[in-house]
Amino acid sequence: MAEKNKTYTVIITETAWEMLITHARFLANVSIPAANRLIDAFIEVTDSLTAMPERNPWLEHDAIPFQKYRKLLFGKHFMALYQLQGNTVYITAVVDCRQDYAWLL
Repeated sequence: MAEKNKTYTVIITETAWEMLITHARFLANVSIPAANRLIDAFIEVTDSLTAMPERNPWLEHDAIPFQKYRKLLFGKHFMALYQLQGNTVYITAVVDCRQDYAWLL
């Protein structure tokens, strides 16, 4: 079990940032406030990973190694994928759950 009050470092990869920006740009074509809410929600949930990143479920798929990535849902339809390595959380992807994201795997 994880230590109480243990703090993790969260690193957002360049790929994850680019994916988030792509989603926000698309959403901004419809509503700029909605795009801003998406970015704010992402920052809020990823900041929460500094404590207890193990709380989120594993991403289960035949194409990836067992228990390699965890998934974190945010906004209404988005998911951040991340790995935990020691005291560091690496956010590697941001996907829209309404789309087929099997290509990512």
